[in-house]
Amino acid sequence: MPVALWRWHADHRLVGIFSSGSTRAQRLLFRHSSAGDLTPYLTAYFDTTTGPKAEPSSYARIAERLRIAAEAVVFVSDSPRELDAARACGMGTRLAVRPGNPPAPESGHERLLSLEEIA
Repeated sequence: MPVALWRWHADHRLVGIFSSGSTRAQRLLFRHSSAGDLTPYLTAYFDTTTGPKAEPSSYARIAERLRIAAEAVVFVSDSPRELDAARACGMGTRLAVRPGNPPAPESGHERLLSLEEIA
C-alpha cells in the first residue's frame, strides 16, 4: 500500500481525486490498483462535472463539497495550469514530477517527487 495514503488515513485527513476520468472510472482504478484496493483511503472523487480543471471555481467547489477552507487543501498535479487555478482559489499546491513526463517549466509551485513528501 502507498505509505502516504496510509499515513493520511491514520491522521484522519481527507484525500480526494480530481480527474478528467469519470468518478466511476476513478473508483475502478483505485479499487484494482497494483497496490490493492485503495478506495478505503480516499474520501472523495471529482471529475469534470465539478467544472473545468483550469478554472479556480472548480477548486472552490471541491473545497465546498469537502466542507473545508480552500486554504486547508494541498492540491497536487503535474499540470501547472491546474495548479494555477487551485492556487487562485487559495489552495496550497505541489507540482508532481513524474518519470516519463517532460520537464515542467518553472511555475512557482513547489516540486514534489513523492506524495510522502507532504507532511
